[in-house]
Amino acid sequence: MKYYFDPVPLLDDAREIFQGRWSERKWLNVPGPFYGAGTDNCGTGRLHAPALVLYEAEHFTEYVYRQPRTRKQLQDLVEAAEADPFSGYGCDGDDHWTPAAVREWWRDRGRVREYLANWRGVWETDDERSGQGTAAAAYDYAAYLDGELAAHLQVYLFWLDERRAPTPTDRLPQL
Repeated sequence: MKYYFDPVPLLDDAREIFQGRWSERKWLNVPGPFYGAGTDNCGTGRLHAPALVLYEAEHFTEYVYRQPRTRKQLQDLVEAAEADPFSGYGCDGDDHWTPAAVREWWRDRGRVREYLANWRGVWETDDERSGQGTAAAAYDYAAYLDGELAAHLQVYLFWLDERRAPTPTDRLPQL
């Protein structure tokens, strides 16, 4: 059974740095409490949270491609948000995602996969200069789409419906 890690209550005083607006959320963000919206283009997010944050190819604005699943990952994401001069990360995704919206995002995941494939060359070229590993993270995101993300989203759907983590006897909703 996959568990649900609820990171938002652990934010404490760090919650104030998450000022991103849901209406400005990047469509590439994976469903969950955190997202990139009006973020900077300084390329700092991956320096702090390389396992969670990617950049849009056009403007290098930041988005969350994996939700934190541990306290360490949460701290990494907090550091990425703190480094963003525009305070464009949000942490209120749980207030906006609905099961129907998560399922719609999942049905449209081919768009994400296509985007990642189309920009791979740009990221590989940039990585030669910056060394940030954006191309490798794009491969990781694509693999996540094709792998364990479905199970993570099923657990998230359960959490959205019940506002509690599933137990081994709970039946997870269909994605």
